[in-house]
Amino acid sequence: MSEIDAKDLAAYSEEADAWFAENVVRDPGFMLPLTFMEVGTDQQFHFLQDWQHKVWEAGYLGAAWPKAYGGRGLPQAFQTAATRAMRKHDGPIMLNAIGINWTGPLLLDIGSEDHKLKYLKGIVSAEDIWCQGFSEPDNGSDLGNAQTRAVRDGDDYVLNGSKIWTTLGRYAKYMILLCRTDPSAARKYDGLSFILTPMTVPGVRTVPIRKLTGEHGFTQTFFEDARAPADGLMGKEGEGWRVAMRTLEYERGARGGQAGGYVSVSTDAFEVLRLAQRMERGGRPALADPVARDRMVDFMIEIQSLDLCRQRLAVPALNSDRPMGLPLSSKLMNTEFARRINEFAVALTGARGAYSVGDDNAVDDGIWTRAYLNAFSATIGGGTSQIQHNIVGEHVLGLPKS
Repeated sequence: MSEIDAKDLAAYSEEADAWFAENVVRDPGFMLPLTFMEVGTDQQFHFLQDWQHKVWEAGYLGAAWPKAYGGRGLPQAFQTAATRAMRKHDGPIMLNAIGINWTGPLLLDIGSEDHKLKYLKGIVSAEDIWCQGFSEPDNGSDLGNAQTRAVRDGDDYVLNGSKIWTTLGRYAKYMILLCRTDPSAARKYDGLSFILTPMTVPGVRTVPIRKLTGEHGFTQTFFEDARAPADGLMGKEGEGWRVAMRTLEYERGARGGQAGGYVSVSTDAFEVLRLAQRMERGGRPALADPVARDRMVDFMIEIQSLDLCRQRLAVPALNSDRPMGLPLSSKLMNTEFARRINEFAVALTGARGAYSVGDDNAVDDGIWTRAYLNAFSATIGGGTSQIQHNIVGEHVLGLPKS
């Protein structure tokens, strides 16, 4: 980077730091979601939609996307600096996760010019919310067996079927839909297509799903003779599996191009450490227990390891032995770590861990129980941990499918 570029980056970083310091709302007066999968009320949704729009308008989201599509056309280092400032000041999450992290990068990579001009600006500005239509009630981890049908009729596809776990489905304007266009294909994967589908047309119905935490972040989506414009087809008919697998690479962090920001708040190991100091066992701090202390040390070591792995990804020479090892395993490692450390935090609260958000006896208003229960969604979405183990085994270690 030239000297003038370095100065520009430093100035941009300072501006971002000052902007987030001034504009982050510490307490909006209601519970903010820890992840985009927890947005279950209109109040939460509209607050986060306005927040993302405000961050984008200020130039701190989509900074590395081309200007023609709603970005600022800056080097990726500028967006990295903005996201760093966002984290420093504990800004709320970005709402439009499936748009800015999966759909947007996919369109930038393989979308047509019409697709880019039509969809990208609305994605990064949060005007157009996106959801994902992959999983089905009867075909969960067997994604290749998706049965939602799309039949070509003139300039449209007529859709019938159902998708489940469509996060933000009831708020979404569009869906990335994996559907079956050729049920007679010799290989089930060859009969699938990938369609950018409107959610606001007749025949599309969403039903909220109540989770263990009481939230309604997920929905089930039903298609009953709904019509999606055929110009939303990504690639050609029958190429849906290839496009879907590429999409999952963005979801799992194996490909870049995301708009920036973050869509979930990671559990702070130091907060768990302070919790262990506050909670008591037998009249003494929980951290005085050698077993609890040993586990806490293990978590601190592990979080440092995960951070070093993220840094290692940026150095090609450190990944030459197994180039896809870290990208393909990062989703598995991070989601399972979040589940385990939140489970440990709940255990530290003892019997009070049975109380949830809003209960007077809950520790820290039940945030630890809430975080633990919600952590399971990340170990399922984007491919379950069991599927992730298979991917690492087959594509990194070269183990046979059998």
